[in-house]
Amino acid sequence: MTLGVTLSSTARQLPVDSTVRLAREARDAGLHSAWFGQSFAYDSPSLAAIVGREVPGLEVGTAAIPIFGRHPLLVSSQAQTAQAATGGRYHLGLALGTRHLTETGFGLPYRRPIGLLREFLTALRPLLETGDADFHGELLTARTPYSAAVPGARPPVPVLVAAMGPQALRVSGELADGILPFLAGPRALAEHIVPAVTAAAEAAGRPEPRIVALVPGAVTSDAERVRQNAAEALALYERVPSYQRAIELSGLDRAADLAVLGDEETVAAEIRRYREAGATEVVFTATDLSGEDDRRRTWELLGELSRG
Repeated sequence: MTLGVTLSSTARQLPVDSTVRLAREARDAGLHSAWFGQSFAYDSPSLAAIVGREVPGLEVGTAAIPIFGRHPLLVSSQAQTAQAATGGRYHLGLALGTRHLTETGFGLPYRRPIGLLREFLTALRPLLETGDADFHGELLTARTPYSAAVPGARPPVPVLVAAMGPQALRVSGELADGILPFLAGPRALAEHIVPAVTAAAEAAGRPEPRIVALVPGAVTSDAERVRQNAAEALALYERVPSYQRAIELSGLDRAADLAVLGDEETVAAEIRRYREAGATEVVFTATDLSGEDDRRRTWELLGELSRG
């Protein structure tokens, strides 16, 4: 099974050089991929491009860029540049974002997010595949007076969406290459998320979608203490409706209940559950919740499983 980690720190913003160092460590441990979140700080495609160029052999991706406040032409340029810089190892993750961050940060009304997602993906796909677009929708326009293709940006950048709700899953299945569910446990994946996006892809005549499950977790000898840390770090997601629903569909009450914590055998068993639920790839997040020793221990296990 393909395994990766996020390199965003839960406690601080890492300097670029430190991020590159961690990426090398991840690759040397045997991990397949490294992913970067998008906040109001680092530009995640740029960071992924730097890391991917500095660390050959490591797949890099963004998980995920909110579409509000951005335009397909600009996102295409960023993604293609990262793809060219990394020799075809970049994966573009998109998200709907949240009402609070959209309206507070950008001053934009959080309206018709599913409609915007559909139009954004419809305009973006030809840009990534051919460098051309001529899309005129209700919510956005994307037209190329001259080619927007970036030399060396091949194969076309794969597009994944942080989708978990029924409508977002339908659009993602029809127009994207896969999804990036976060805080969706094996039960939610197997019973709701994977069937919905797979059915949408099949109906649209698209290949079976990638299911890249983002899972908070760490190998640790003090699971109770670390779960308390996870409760603090993940509490904000419990106020976001899409995450609330995913947690409930997982049969749990709190985001921290989805943190995979324990010894190597426990964590390996939980990873197998995600695979059996339909995840094609698992990316561990928040592996630094219990300190550097446990992070290294976690990465070592993930590397062993990825190689095995």
